Parts: sequence; structure tokens; C-alpha cells
Amino acid sequence: MAASTWRKSSHSGTHNCVEVGRVGDRAAVRDTKDRAAGYFTANREQWSSFVAAIKGGKFDA
Repeated sequence: MAASTWRKSSHSGTHNCVEVGRVGDRAAVRDTKDRAAGYFTANREQWSSFVAAIKGGKFDA
């Protein structure tokens, strides 16, 4: 199944980063620089946990 319209994060600016779309009821993520490599998906619970971790600073350098 193909993903819906892909969106790049506004935080990416002019850099290539990741894109997010939807595949059915799942979030899909792919590398902007290597779109042909495919994508992975996450269900609602996984995606919510990931977003919460980002917002909580878990991945800040």
C-alpha cells in the first residue's frame, strides 16, 4: 500500500531529513535522501510514545 502525501518537518529547514505520511491507520516514516529505500510504520500507540519522547527532550543532543 502506498503512503498518502509525504510531509517534511518544518524543523528540517533546507536540510534533507525524514518525511512522515500515512499508510492505512499507521504513521509512515522515510528518509528524504533515500526515498527508494522504503519506509517503516508505527501504530498509534508507538507513534504517540515517540512524539512524547521527542517533546520531552529524550533525543536532544
